[in-house]
Amino acid sequence: MVTRVNPPPRPPRRRPKRKIKAKWRLFGSVVTFGLLGTIFGGALLAFAVAVTQIPTPKEVARAQTTIVMWADGEKEIGRFGEYNRTDVDLKQIPLQVQNAVLAAEDRSFYSHNGFSIPGFTRALITNIFTGSRAGGSTITQQYAKLAFLTQEKSIIRKAKELVLAIKLESVESKDQILEAYLNTAYFGRGAYGIQAAARTYFALDVSQLSVSQGAALAALLQAPSATEKIENRDRWTNRWQYVINGMAKLNTISATDSISITFPDSIPYSSANKFGGTNGYLLYSIRQEMLERGYTEDDLNLRGLRVVSTFETQAQTGMVDGITKEAPTTKTEGLRIGMASIRPGTGEVVALYGGPDYVTEPLNNATQAIAQAGSTFKPFALAAAFEQGIGLDTIWNGDSPRTFGGYTLNNYGKKSFGPISLLQATENSVNTVFIDVASTIGIGKVFDSTLRAGIPADTPGMINDITLVLGTASPHVIDVASAYATFAARGIYAKPTMIKEIYGTNNGLLFQLSPETKRAYSTQVADEVSFALQQVVNVGTGVRAKAIGRPAAGKTGTTDGNKSAWFAGYTPQFATAVMMVKQDANGNPISLAGTGGMKSVTGGSFPALMWTAYMKAAHVGLPVLEFAPSPGVIPINTAPANPDPDETLIPLVTPTPTPTPTVSPTPTPTPTMSPTPTPTPTPTPSPTETQTPTPTPTPSPTIT
Repeated sequence: MVTRVNPPPRPPRRRPKRKIKAKWRLFGSVVTFGLLGTIFGGALLAFAVAVTQIPTPKEVARAQTTIVMWADGEKEIGRFGEYNRTDVDLKQIPLQVQNAVLAAEDRSFYSHNGFSIPGFTRALITNIFTGSRAGGSTITQQYAKLAFLTQEKSIIRKAKELVLAIKLESVESKDQILEAYLNTAYFGRGAYGIQAAARTYFALDVSQLSVSQGAALAALLQAPSATEKIENRDRWTNRWQYVINGMAKLNTISATDSISITFPDSIPYSSANKFGGTNGYLLYSIRQEMLERGYTEDDLNLRGLRVVSTFETQAQTGMVDGITKEAPTTKTEGLRIGMASIRPGTGEVVALYGGPDYVTEPLNNATQAIAQAGSTFKPFALAAAFEQGIGLDTIWNGDSPRTFGGYTLNNYGKKSFGPISLLQATENSVNTVFIDVASTIGIGKVFDSTLRAGIPADTPGMINDITLVLGTASPHVIDVASAYATFAARGIYAKPTMIKEIYGTNNGLLFQLSPETKRAYSTQVADEVSFALQQVVNVGTGVRAKAIGRPAAGKTGTTDGNKSAWFAGYTPQFATAVMMVKQDANGNPISLAGTGGMKSVTGGSFPALMWTAYMKAAHVGLPVLEFAPSPGVIPINTAPANPDPDETLIPLVTPTPTPTPTVSPTPTPTPTMSPTPTPTPTPTPSPTETQTPTPTPTPSPTIT
């Protein structure tokens, strides 16, 4: 038997001393660099804190107000915020009001060193990676944020806030920081600071505020513009209850009081006249476009933005003066006038007239009011015809009346023209010829052409129907100006805009206009439309616009029952549309007949005169530019037409007696392009978007 003896265990292997020393050297290097980095970072932070200047409450509050500038970027149109602020000492603010703010925004204010590391880190990560704003900031940080408020969401911005927060805590007492915050924080309704808020919401001096009122104001601080709105009343009361409960937890009020206190009544909000006069429509339109671009109400009221608009002082002054000079002055009850002017190729709205005073008449006649467009829609049919190879020299039957698809239609004033060229039919706005053209090429092509030019698909009355060519749709003035700018830009559509640039509080560029364009028509087609519309101004129904004294193209429009009158036209520099409508006491459209002492008001009368007065002023100092020559050889009619062919308007089609559309606000105009519609096999024409016409042999044109 053999006994196995296990060998002795091997001695442990020794690591080479050189490897151990190398690892210690590596560890030492890491520690050394870490210490150096910490020292360097600390020194850098200390230096940043040392050189950082603490802005005064007045400087911070002024930086919050959004300013809107004219296109030159130097002169101010107005401000969104009303800059309503009065400084008060902390001792003037009741202690319970101070406690309410602390319960709402920073319950450990008097115990921390200026910032919350967990809250700061959480907000930093959330802002950078999700793009949303996170809470958790201390009052010191919030005051720092007011000083460096921009739209930028970055580590740099957070670092600036942190540096200022540290600086504030090192040189100011807690009471001083709280006082500065309460004098600069935004409470909604244009109120900056607790004193302005007390007067705005309760008509009281801050020293007179109750616990409940103080808690109500504190509840606004988280989202002032959203919380104070009537439709968000529940949000306000819920946040108020959160503040009251917080005060009870902090033992600044008793549990019994927290149950018995009720939410206070506030006074109704009466906006100051910051939007007063004609410029109010400009400010409101800028505000709406910013909201559409993704800015919030708080952005507009808090971020201290500087907006450079597209509005030009010379053009805007000329528009207001031109309307004042040429608009009718008698029998004007219920009269509305809207005008818009656009730079072709860029979409910049250089001038806008929404009404005489935004405060008393907030409906914007240029961007919100609607009215049937009349013959201003005929150029879209012209463009569609040119695309199908139909020229201005083709001959058509201009007799009146004529029947199309069961509908008997007349020319304006029942006038028959006999055989007439398409050019002459354009000059004289011959309805029967344009209906014939639309029937020949297919109404679907006219519909598509109208969309491509810039008339939105959701325009009331914008239906795939043969009467579309006569302007039975009811667009906004700005839509028509935009569509005519497409022709002026030789076929290039540009989305209308009123904003050139937006800057943050540190003058950093946040937005710069880059025109949104697309080709709607070939250059040849657009040039041929421009040629035809020049003849309307030279010898046609728009001859009054010839007084502009430079090459111009345009088209008149007068609609069913004389309920609207238009003139739209352009030079190579500006495309402008003007509309006149009238309403009764209930807001229903009524006839313009009798306005300004005229039996009827056509597009070639007051609208053409206002258009001409404005365009002459807008072009002062600008070179005289010629249109591109017509691509074809076209006979020109030199016999001038009567700009007001007839004083008596006749209905387009005898309709059933149902109400016509009112001039009412609709969504802010943003022309969109839509796919080509499929023509309906059997059109169902309608002279207005709410009427259902019955075919009748009674003759009936209306549009010029």
